[in-house]
Parts: sequence; structure tokens; C-alpha cells
Amino acid sequence: MKGVFGRYADVDLDKGIVRGYDVPDEWYREYLGGRGIGLRILLEELEGKEDPLGPNNILIFATGPLQGTGIAGAGRHAVVTKSPKTGSLSDSYAGGFWAHELATSGYDGIIIRGKAAKPVYLSLVNGKTEIHDASSLWGLQAGETEEILKRQYKGARVSSIGPAGENLVRFACIINDMSRAAGRPGFGAVMGSKNLKAIVVKGGQAKSFHDAEMLAEIRKKIVQELMGNPGIQEFGKWGSSAAVMGLNEEGILPTKNFQQGTFDDAEKIDGAGSRFKDILVGRDSCTGCPIRCKRLVKGNFMGRAIEEKYGGPEYETLAALGSNCLNADVLSITLANQLCNRYGLDTISAGVAIAFAMEASEKGLIEEKIKWGDPGAVVELVEKIAFREGIGNTLAEGIDKVAAKIGADFAMHIKGQELPMHDPRGKKALGLSYATTPRGAQHMEALHDDGAEGLGKYGTPEIGVYGPIDRMSWDKKPRFCKIHQDLASFANSVIACTYVGFETAMCSGYNPYPHFREALYAATGLEIGVPEMLLIGERNFNMLKLAAARQGYTRNDDGLPARLREPLPRGNSAHEAIPEDVLQAAIDEYYKLRGWDDYGPTDEKLAQLGMRDFIGLIERGDQ
Repeated sequence: MKGVFGRYADVDLDKGIVRGYDVPDEWYREYLGGRGIGLRILLEELEGKEDPLGPNNILIFATGPLQGTGIAGAGRHAVVTKSPKTGSLSDSYAGGFWAHELATSGYDGIIIRGKAAKPVYLSLVNGKTEIHDASSLWGLQAGETEEILKRQYKGARVSSIGPAGENLVRFACIINDMSRAAGRPGFGAVMGSKNLKAIVVKGGQAKSFHDAEMLAEIRKKIVQELMGNPGIQEFGKWGSSAAVMGLNEEGILPTKNFQQGTFDDAEKIDGAGSRFKDILVGRDSCTGCPIRCKRLVKGNFMGRAIEEKYGGPEYETLAALGSNCLNADVLSITLANQLCNRYGLDTISAGVAIAFAMEASEKGLIEEKIKWGDPGAVVELVEKIAFREGIGNTLAEGIDKVAAKIGADFAMHIKGQELPMHDPRGKKALGLSYATTPRGAQHMEALHDDGAEGLGKYGTPEIGVYGPIDRMSWDKKPRFCKIHQDLASFANSVIACTYVGFETAMCSGYNPYPHFREALYAATGLEIGVPEMLLIGERNFNMLKLAAARQGYTRNDDGLPARLREPLPRGNSAHEAIPEDVLQAAIDEYYKLRGWDDYGPTDEKLAQLGMRDFIGLIERGDQ
């Protein structure tokens, strides 16, 4: 098929050898790339009970058919493997420039098996993959590793882990381009468990496209339309960091470990606020994207320099290390963000873990005295977690395990993964997505209810969403949740950025998916319409559910933390809660729409999706 190379580099770290892995053409037609191909390979290659941090786990870096095309929003790659957070298959995405190099390397992705006897790094340069000794790099921060390897490999891009990954922190990230993280599921720890420090890629091998001239026209058209949209222009100006005040005004800004939805000092940490503007020095972007939504900041906190090369905090980071910890010092948040990028830590999980520790300290459940809102403590705890020092060693295992040990009932996690910075008490469809996703708590799988409230004006009728959407209502939310999960799953397979292809663009009245389908045709020759687009997304989402079922997850594991049953105390979402009976009724309706029983997709559903190869994969307790 055009637009892809049709093969992955297959690296065996145990044996120190590299082979080629030919991907069947029908897999590209059925699953496209990114999430789809990565999950399909892992379901084929893994038996299902592997330890995520054991040598038998397999780690995959994947591109999709739009990487290497220069299409705006396609500057991302996927990482797919078993998560140390959930124990099941998951995926993560990072922007920047690394994806473009991999997509023009002669391979569509990299499969990594086994564990090296000593620290190593991989190089994929000029179509050749090699394994190198990395003993001199082990122990270095991710940024230091990147700088060293980029001096050695001119024009290359580097993806690496820092001390958190080496120390097997369960929410360690993989960092590329100094500030872009494949975060959330703990994949930095998977790299660390394999003694794999970094991957260097340098492309230069152009893909063969079905219609290169058409592709160039689509690329130009998307840029023009993005830059002609006022909402997208405004988003690029401030990035996601300016969402703090908006969510605070809605009353759903996670505050004090989700005890509240409003933060009195929200303006002090908002990306469009005066204090943030004082440290903002520029904007950055990803391959081919004109939006330039990434922040560059410079400053100083307690005598420690904040350097612009490490980027700047986005919304999730500002809330997780800010309002959720009652921390109003934007400089401390920015330094903590820099340290997370240097050490390779997920900022969301780090912030939720720190807030958990603050509440546990307040309630006398741990010996350490950690005060709410202490900016120095936030920075200190980031470092302790990365290096597993003191209380940091305990938090590094994840708050689900800590809570079980100390008897805490306020751990904000789902299936072992800490909640993102969106309170579902004011976003009911998002709450349903949180509760049911096989990936654990994450916010990138469904269109947020508050963002969709404007769909009465804009709408997306091609996928059957006409609006308006009431964020507080449960009406039709199971259907809304499913459709947008399938759409996001398609986006994660092509691979398209959520800001260009999902959340921001659609809520700004711009539907890019007709152009993405045209680009897919121009690149590969595949002609797909709206039903096929959603079918591909649904098929790939169901692979996640199959993997979770194989790990023993059932309908009984779907739900939300107990705190979310409590009403928010004040603000524009005051008195909103998620009653357990209402949630369970919504989950039942959602399962029916999905064609799932208590274990996952039924055999009839798999046949309907064209996934007959997976019939019989799930062991059902009633059979």
C-alpha cells in the first residue's frame, strides 16, 4: 500500500539483533497505523499475562499514514505497550519532530523485545538500525542525553528516558525534543526495565504516495483554514495553558485533590494571566503545524533557573501542580514542569500524587509534614519521586498502592491511573469515558462536554452530532461518549493531534476530518467515508477492551473514585455530583451501544466489526 513502508524494525535486546517485521497489507486497511497497528501486533505477539516491567513485554513506537507528509497535526507518534499503571495494553502520544524522522526512516515503527544485559541505545539512521552501549548515558537527565546524541548524530532526533524511567517510577515518561512527553501510562519505566536509554532516528527516505500533488494541495488547504479560524488562532496564541480561568469559572478546576472545583488564586497560574506573561518568551510547534501552541518560558525559582529549551507548562501541568495542590506560585509550577521533563515524569500523575500526599499528611496517615500550597514542597517532591527518595519512593509506585497500604479513601485514580485535570462532575460524558475506558483515567479519548456546548452553533452532523450539549445533563451522553471515543480512536490511528483534529478544532467550528480522509486517500489510495472512519476507530478501541479483558478486567472494574459522588461545594458547578446509580445506568446503556457483555465485545460484535480473528480470545467466567 502507498503511504507506508509496510514494515517495522524488530529489535531483540536479549540477542542484540535487528530484523524486519512485515506488516500485512490488510492490517493497514483495517487498522491504519499508530494505535491500530501497534495494538494489532501486540495482541498477536503477547500471551497476555506478561509483567509490564518484565523482559517479555514488548514496546512499540509507531507512526501512521499521515506522518512524513507534513500535514498539520501529524507531528506525533504513538507508543504502545503494557502499562505499569493498569497492567493492560495502553498507548501514549508525543508531538514535536521525532515522528517525522521515524516516518521517513524506511520503517513505519520500531518493535522492541527483551532486555539488554547493560544500558543501550538504538540508532535508526539512513535506514540502518544498530544497538549501542549507553553506559556513559545512564543516570543522565533526558535533556542531557538528547544533547549528547544530537551532537553525535547531526540532524537526528532523540527520544529518551531520564532518572525516573531508570528508577522504574510507574508514571515515568519518554521524552523527545526536550519537552514532549509520551506520558500517562508509565512507558518510561518500560524503557528503563529494558535497559534502553534512548532511540535516535534520522529519516530522509521519502514515502511513495498515491497522489503527491493532491496531498500537497490538501496540506496547503488545511493550513489556510486553520489560520483563518479565529478560535484556533486564539488557542495558538495562549495554548492550553489559558484554560485555567475558563475551567475555574465553570467550577470544575480540580482543587485541593478534587475536594473543590474553584481556586481563589486561579488567575495567578493561568496561562493568559499577568504572572505567566512575565515569564513567557516565545512559542513552539510541531512538524508542519502553524498553530504554535507550545509555550516557551524563562525565569527563576528559589535560585534555580527555568530554561526555555524545556518548554513551558500546559494546562494539565498548571492545574495538577497548581490548583490541585493549592499552589499559586507559577514559578514553582514551571520549575517543577521543567524537572518532570528533565527527569522524565508525567506531570499529571506527579501532581495528583503530591496532592494525595498533602491530604494524607493533613489527616495524619503519613509521618511526613507536607503543607497544602507549599511551592517548595511541590518541587522537592517531584525530585524525591524521580529518584525514589523517602516518601517519593512510596509515591513512585502509584497512589492506588499507597492508598491501599495506609487505608486512604481519597486516592483519585481509575484502574491505577491518576485522574487528569478535568472534574467530571461538570462534564458527565467525560465522566462516563473515565469510568469505562480500558486505559485508566485519561482525558484525550472523548470530546469534553463543556467544549461541546457550542456545538449547537457549529455541530458535526456528518458523525450524527447536532448539539447543543448540556454539560450537566446525562441525556444521550452514552451515545455522545461512544461516537467521540471512536472518532478519537481514528485520530490516534492516522495519527492526528487532538488540537488540530479533535478538541480545539471541532469546538472552534472547524471539522478537519473530511480533509484528513482526503489526505489519507492521497497518501495511501484508501477511500473511506464517515462510516468506515468510525468503524476503524471502533475496531481499534475494541482491541484495547480485548486486551483489558485478557488481563481480567470486567464490567465490575468500571467506575469513578468515591469523592466524585460528593457534590462540589461552590462555583458554577456547585451541588453537582455523580450518583452511583445514575453512573451505573449510564454504563449499562454505554455497554449496550458498544455491543459488550460484562467481559467485553461479544463474538457477534467482533464479527460485525470484521474482527473474527479475535473470537474466543476472552475467557468468560460463565463459560
